[in-house]
Amino acid sequence: MNKHVTEALSAYYQNNTPAISTITKMSRRGFLKATGITAGGLVLGVSIPNITSAKSTASEFNPNAFIHLSDNGDLLLFCGRCEMGQGISTALPAAVADEMEADWSRVTIEQGEGNEAKYGSQATGGSASIRKMYEPMRKAGASAKEMLIIAAAKVWNVNASDCFAQNHFVINKLNKQKLAYGELASLAANVAPPKEPVLKTKEQFKYIGKALDRHDQGKVVVGTRTYGVDTKLPGMKYAAVTHCPVLGGKLKSLDKTAALKISGVIDVVEISPIKHPFSSVGAVAVVADNSWTAQQAVKQLVVEWDLGPNKVYNTKEYKAELVNNVEKPAELAKQRGDLDGAFKSADKLIKATYTGGHLSHAPMEPNASVVSVTDTSCEVWASTQSPADIQKVLAQVLGREEKDIYVNVMMAGGAFGRKFKCDYVHEAAVISQQIKAPVQLIWSREEDMRTGFYHSINAQHIEASLDADGQVTGWLHRAAFPSINSLFQEGLDRAPAKTLGDVDNHPFGIKNYRSETGLAPAHTRIGWYRAVYAIFYGFAFGTFADELAVAAGKDTFTMLNNIYDANEDPKQAEQVARSKATLALAAKHSDFGKTLPKGEGMGIAVHHSFRSYVAMAVHVKVDGDNIKVLNVDCAIDCGQVLNTDGATAQMEGAVVMGMSLALATEISFKDGAVVNSNFHNYPVMRISDMPNVRVHIIDSDEKPTGLGEPGVSPFAPALSNAIFAASGKRYRDLPMKPMAV
Repeated sequence: MNKHVTEALSAYYQNNTPAISTITKMSRRGFLKATGITAGGLVLGVSIPNITSAKSTASEFNPNAFIHLSDNGDLLLFCGRCEMGQGISTALPAAVADEMEADWSRVTIEQGEGNEAKYGSQATGGSASIRKMYEPMRKAGASAKEMLIIAAAKVWNVNASDCFAQNHFVINKLNKQKLAYGELASLAANVAPPKEPVLKTKEQFKYIGKALDRHDQGKVVVGTRTYGVDTKLPGMKYAAVTHCPVLGGKLKSLDKTAALKISGVIDVVEISPIKHPFSSVGAVAVVADNSWTAQQAVKQLVVEWDLGPNKVYNTKEYKAELVNNVEKPAELAKQRGDLDGAFKSADKLIKATYTGGHLSHAPMEPNASVVSVTDTSCEVWASTQSPADIQKVLAQVLGREEKDIYVNVMMAGGAFGRKFKCDYVHEAAVISQQIKAPVQLIWSREEDMRTGFYHSINAQHIEASLDADGQVTGWLHRAAFPSINSLFQEGLDRAPAKTLGDVDNHPFGIKNYRSETGLAPAHTRIGWYRAVYAIFYGFAFGTFADELAVAAGKDTFTMLNNIYDANEDPKQAEQVARSKATLALAAKHSDFGKTLPKGEGMGIAVHHSFRSYVAMAVHVKVDGDNIKVLNVDCAIDCGQVLNTDGATAQMEGAVVMGMSLALATEISFKDGAVVNSNFHNYPVMRISDMPNVRVHIIDSDEKPTGLGEPGVSPFAPALSNAIFAASGKRYRDLPMKPMAV
């Protein structure tokens, strides 16, 4: 999520997470009861006040983590955010362990359940987990370390300043005596937590900034990691579901006779629409004694839908409408200087229009959950980026208190924003309540692809003026796309002006500038997809910069630097400097500008999003219609990196997703319904498609920023520019080589 989506969420969620003020010792009895741990030791609850705002919302920061140090020295750390492959359950505990001077080999990590009173906001999205939790997690570790040191000092009857911690031991400086952490655990439990624990300097880090293997890497590799879809319960039933193919449609008639005749089918359940932006639009589910039977039986339902007004939605025609809407004046978003004057006095006026289609998250693990609703309880097992959303909606649906909805947050087999919207959990709860048994609901791949939330289809038109020296003197940016805000604001017919700004706050403060937002009503559910608006802002800006460079007789690297140099806004000085430094690093390692064989080309682009800076130089070989990506040099500045191995993996994954959306993936609608159904007509990149990816991390003392999403947006423009360099063919529509579906 970018900040505009966060604002939309904040506006929607008015609930505040509990105000917590300090690092505290926890009730051991309660902790042991909740975790099933039987050993004693030091139990530390970490409760840090919201450091970004006095008002706390579901998208803001208010963490609360647990540290449990057993008397045998084993250290158990809990992760309150959802692990979906991004490595958060390794990175955050590593920050705790580093400050605690813990032996990493003694650390065990567990996923925290859905409990904002305990862990603070657990909304995992917006590339914000490390940015918001880095410092509090370090304070948690530092507090535990100081408590252990004080306990040891009491044992030796010396001052705490005469002791220091090192690798799971406290050492007496005076005589070199050592006490293991396990020996001190119960004693430290009686020490008051420090109010202001002293944090390490960068030079003292043991794990932060280093390459750490994921704590569950072995299990992932051999396939023994338990994902949400793997949950099984005694007496559990299985459900499959079908929805109206058109958003806004309603159930008209249902004949379930054929489905009920199938051996193993237990029931057919009608699910009414649930009034919540992220919840069920209404569905019909078949319940059976195994998943295969349920999936087959749901196909035997004879369902007639009233398709509603969106049945006229066809993306091919809609994209053409968006193009028309951005190639004429639209609603003003932001302006400064004298753009008309700049255009009139220009030596050259360059213009271009860029487009992109809908995208589906398409995680490898489709939407799945297990819910058990009884007269007295409700327990959920789900891969979810937002357990609080589950509690909120199920409390509404079941008529219970949010605190009575217990959510087991399971490992997600991919999410990319889709599992922030937990309609698949809400539906399972309705089914479980009706059949009075625990239920596993799995959306088929086809159901997920046809009735999900989609990245915005979009069009952008840019005009820029060049003076005789090839310097940019004016910039018009006009965009039209159905906004995510349409989830929260019925009838919204265009992206709000604040979502445009300087093209998503890109730091290129051209003196004469105007942005406008064109008409673009939503005909389907628009949801945040990895990198969100930065995908199409990055594509348009990065590709247009290359077109300007060609017109001015310069290379793209020089043109981008010229654009940044034209920025006169002192508030953006840091963004400009870091963007340029990242760009320079990618150019250096790729040897940008070198002579390449005929048919090969290199493109470069840079984008600032989610407070991070990523530049990519892409090297391709083009042979007719065949495009082969050979090498990608990726430079990132995300402040202090917590785990360099994880950061590298994030960028490699971003290249895969960037390649997919740039070259192949697009969701098409015809007569209101999605045409695509599975990976045969919504292809993602395969191992054989992978280029050599070299990731270059800028060493920084700045605070950590986002990494999950910023790597996606620079790829498409860098690729487009590389193809142009190799072949002279300019791609302005994504995907560049769509499949006909």
